[in-house]
Amino acid sequence: MADTEPTFWDDLTSPVNIVLMSIIVYLVYKIIKSHFETVEVPPPTPEIPKLRKDMTVAELRQYDGTNAEGRVLLAVNGIIFDVTRGKRFYGPGGPYSAFAGKDATRGLATGEVAAGDKDWDDVSDLTPDEVASAKEWEDQFKEKYDIVGRLLRPGETPKNYDEDSEDKKLQ
Repeated sequence: MADTEPTFWDDLTSPVNIVLMSIIVYLVYKIIKSHFETVEVPPPTPEIPKLRKDMTVAELRQYDGTNAEGRVLLAVNGIIFDVTRGKRFYGPGGPYSAFAGKDATRGLATGEVAAGDKDWDDVSDLTPDEVASAKEWEDQFKEKYDIVGRLLRPGETPKNYDEDSEDKKLQ
């Protein structure tokens, strides 16, 4: 018997080549299909108006991201920040959702992702390192988020902010 050399057809129809050709055809199909698909862009989140007011701990609790407008506030060192832009971190289901609607000073200072439900936490028992850590967090929040107002101590009266005030400093 004479050995015959494989023909082009034999090479083309070998199992390995059939598998490779199938993969190539599939990939080309996916590339072409992707050029004709339209990507649906979700509608932009409606902008909520800026909030500027001092609040008690009880008032702050209302802003944990579960309210109708979805606003998320938290307080650090007595300053309330609107962290709604960071809702994926601070809102419901986020890794820092324990801070939403609460005074987060103690939790951020100690590194514990928990916030107390005290009426007022004066955090006077924090160590100097923890106080410094809380101050660093406060500075980071000041750079990134809008200041809403001050977290009021029991018996303290709120400051009346005028509508045109855009200052970020709180006394």
